[in-house]
Amino acid sequence: MTHTIQPSNPETTPAPDATGSPATRPGAAAAAGAAAAAVPAALKRRIPKYSDLAPLMQFKKPEFSKEARLKRASTVWELRDIAKRRTPQAPFDYTDGAAEGEITLRRAREAFLDIEFRPGILRNVSSIDLSTDILGKPSRLPVGIAPTGFTRMMQSEGEYAGSQAAEAAGIPYTLSTMGTASIEDVAAAAPAGRNWFQLYLWTDRDRSLELIERAAKAGNDTLMVTVDTAVAGARLRDVRNGMTIPPALTLKTVLDASYRPAWWFNFLTHEPLTFASLSRYTGTVADLINSMFDPTLTFEDLDWLRETWKGKLVVKGIQTVEDARKVVDHGADGIVLSNHGGRQLDRAPIPFHLLPGVSKALKADNSNAAIMLDTGIMSGADIVAALALGADFTLIGRAYLYGLMAGGRAGVDRVLQILEKDMARTMALLGVSRISELTPDHVRILGK
Repeated sequence: MTHTIQPSNPETTPAPDATGSPATRPGAAAAAGAAAAAVPAALKRRIPKYSDLAPLMQFKKPEFSKEARLKRASTVWELRDIAKRRTPQAPFDYTDGAAEGEITLRRAREAFLDIEFRPGILRNVSSIDLSTDILGKPSRLPVGIAPTGFTRMMQSEGEYAGSQAAEAAGIPYTLSTMGTASIEDVAAAAPAGRNWFQLYLWTDRDRSLELIERAAKAGNDTLMVTVDTAVAGARLRDVRNGMTIPPALTLKTVLDASYRPAWWFNFLTHEPLTFASLSRYTGTVADLINSMFDPTLTFEDLDWLRETWKGKLVVKGIQTVEDARKVVDHGADGIVLSNHGGRQLDRAPIPFHLLPGVSKALKADNSNAAIMLDTGIMSGADIVAALALGADFTLIGRAYLYGLMAGGRAGVDRVLQILEKDMARTMALLGVSRISELTPDHVRILGK
């Protein structure tokens, strides 16, 4: 039986009784004065007792270990700060910088900030499932590690740290053609991991074919061909730093090393840095790209790749809806919406802004091609926003490298822990418990 309880109103003036109104009853003024003068015991000032202070005086012993330093980082941005302190300027800027005025990179990051999440309430979010399928296989998280060149320059563990962290997290790792660990060594370092290989097509097709065959033999199930490097972008930080491969010991770099001894100790006491998939090369990255990579690539070359490679084929560097549709028509199993992290064409299209149009177009074509996205991702909330607007998967490059520079393999692990926690919290607050429940209704791009 339901009982209805009528709330009382403490501001209602009591009805006068036989003795008159409340204000004129005998003793009313004295009682009111006494009540006003009464102060709760908790608000009366007193001299604190030691027994009260003791529980508050919990001084912790300072911790300076790598583990403690990484644990204190709650965001990827904080790991970036650590990385900047521990890494010489030239390799840090090689990672952190972009082309020309770095407008593209700044806009890509701002794109994730200029959104509004639209949460649903009263949903059961006691358990959050972040797992997904990408290119026919499961991934424990909807994010993988993107290909990054010359990774051991940032920190000596390089590709080994990235691949092993990805293996432990149950996500894909992509090795770059310009990596500093070989296809075979990465496969041996992370034998249970899902390893992908990123390919730059060279003018020498025989060399490209050799890499493709090695990738297949080493168990890579996905080939990711990058198509946005017809020529090198103008990476001005590298020019200003005199960045060469391998790094040169100039007076400036020696001075820079004086307060970053750990990086230089690792650099000088490990195997010399070289491109594991290329012949030994000395010079700038731009010179290498302009001399070795093929500016004559067309869709016919993509057809050749499709015929040659029997695994999953992904095309990275898609920047228009039209090109997304065309590469799928030419046999791509997936695409990566990417402007190369802003490192090629400045003022290029922003992948996050491009995402809804590409998703709509491929759905209209009844395509099953996977839509992936990189550039600008610095938090788990960024990843959730991308998934809601139509991405099947995301890739991180700089974010993982910040962790690598901050603490090697443990730093990469910390990046993935931060992103996983971010994603789970964001999804719970949005009222969704699994990725399949995310829809464009959960995100509004501000100003549109």
